[in-house]
Amino acid sequence: MIDLIIAAAAEVERPIVYAIAIIILAYLPIFTLQRVEGRLFSPMAWTVAFALMGAMVLAITLVPVLCSFFMEGELKEWHNPIVHWLVTEYRRVLGLALDTPRKVLGIAIGSFVLTLLLAFGGPIGSEFLPHLDEGALWVRGTLPPSAGYNTSGEVVKKARAVFMQFPEVPITVCQMGRPDDGTDDGGFFNTECFVDLKPREQWRSQYKTKDQIVTAMSYELSKIPGVIWNFSQPISDNVEEALSGVKGALVLKLWGEDLKVLSEKANQIKNVLSGVKGVDDLGVFEETGQPNININVDRDQISRYGLNISDVQGMIQTAVGGTAATQVLDGEKRFDMVVRFPPQYRSDVDQIKKILVPTPDGYRIPIEDLATVVIEDGASNIYREENQRYIAIKFSIRDRDLGSTIDDAQKQVDRKVLLPLGYHTTWSGEFESQKRAARRLMIVIPITVLCIFFVLFMVFNSFKWSLLMMVNVLIALFGGVLALFLTGTNFSVSSGIGFLAVFGVSVQTGILMISYINHMRETGLGVRESTLEGAVLRLKPILMTGLVAIFGLLPAAFSHAIGSDSQRPLAIVVVGGMLGDLAMGLFLLPVLYERFAKPHDVIDA
Repeated sequence: MIDLIIAAAAEVERPIVYAIAIIILAYLPIFTLQRVEGRLFSPMAWTVAFALMGAMVLAITLVPVLCSFFMEGELKEWHNPIVHWLVTEYRRVLGLALDTPRKVLGIAIGSFVLTLLLAFGGPIGSEFLPHLDEGALWVRGTLPPSAGYNTSGEVVKKARAVFMQFPEVPITVCQMGRPDDGTDDGGFFNTECFVDLKPREQWRSQYKTKDQIVTAMSYELSKIPGVIWNFSQPISDNVEEALSGVKGALVLKLWGEDLKVLSEKANQIKNVLSGVKGVDDLGVFEETGQPNININVDRDQISRYGLNISDVQGMIQTAVGGTAATQVLDGEKRFDMVVRFPPQYRSDVDQIKKILVPTPDGYRIPIEDLATVVIEDGASNIYREENQRYIAIKFSIRDRDLGSTIDDAQKQVDRKVLLPLGYHTTWSGEFESQKRAARRLMIVIPITVLCIFFVLFMVFNSFKWSLLMMVNVLIALFGGVLALFLTGTNFSVSSGIGFLAVFGVSVQTGILMISYINHMRETGLGVRESTLEGAVLRLKPILMTGLVAIFGLLPAAFSHAIGSDSQRPLAIVVVGGMLGDLAMGLFLLPVLYERFAKPHDVIDA
């Protein structure tokens, strides 16, 4: 029995070590993720890596020792009738597949082409990360920059009444202006409301999703004139503002120097984006619109009265702003005593026009005879970044994926909006993060594939078997892509990590099968017999590997509870990918092996 245990352990030791090494290598791109996506998924990658290494050590050390204790005397293997039936049917179907390799290869090629069409043809959308359902809404209203306390208060009352019309909302808390700690420069034109939501089981039947409630609320809020509304969630709102630098889920930044040109072009871009399908909560962060009283002194006119520019400006400063006439001492403290006109003589433009300016001859001339006093729109809030001015156009996306919507919007803006020399646009927020993660993965994933190929070459000492494994894995990814399509799930960083997991497990099952087929050939069996017997004998461990992953992630794949959004795409891909791997790998890999194996192959496995 000891000799048998040692022989069995030696037989599987090398495939197990290399298979687990490949699974850990498959998670290498996750370790390189940055910022939000890195903080979200890198703990999972570290946990899986250390768990696999621990399992590997136990499998090749503790398990053989335990077998020596519990496997004593005469052992009788119990044949599970279900497994016996599966093995019998698999042997029969695999024999048919080996007899008709062209059909199997045709199905595999067709599946691969369908995978490419689904992945790159448009049916599957893309996004950065799945939007986590926080069970509440954070609604922001933007009024004109000149809005005051009373106007903002009335808007908040109306908004609160709209939210409380919905029985799904138990409580609403609104605030206006800047926070008490002074960390935000927003004025009374900014209003924010926390809108709590009851559990979905208590919603009315006409609302199946949160987007439907948001659409209904947005329609009611649109009846409040002069306000731009934006819907987000409490945590997401802070993350989005940190990503884009402004209050909005997605932001297009228009860079330039002249505020009037920026405002004009921003409104043109807004009109273009309003025609893009999926774009909602559209608005421009206006930088102008603050009423300013501009006093332009007429030099020719003041020269007739013997006045200077400073005489007129000094009088306006004293009358409206105030001038320090003396100082008041309070111990060691000093305070300026400011003199200016009473409010009734400086409260509006007409009163300012009547301010009298003394002349050297003793006359008093009203300001309106010496200057032009007009009210014009001026800058209210100038946004700057990296020493450049910009104006932001914020928007959200509903009922469409992020990637295709932004691509469509970029094409429309580039075609319909002509920017002056020195002006350019950048797209910030979630889309920027998606592009950043994609650029990094485009570099790391090919390196990971090369590393896995190198490990496979170490396992089989053959380029042919290593390439065979890679081809089988690429076709086996069909299941994950099909699962995304059937469930209507967008491709994101989360689902991409699911594909990496499927990639690693697919290589593991392939190593187990090819290694054992090669071992059967070392005993003197032919290619056909070794392929058939090796695949049949490896059916149970391969099924166990795949079914454990499938059953373990099924609850996460079907869960819609709060907090499940970020992990559900990963689970969907793994479940679909493992089903595809079992369907493809159990038949395609033996067919490919028999087709490319030669009678005098150098086998070192």
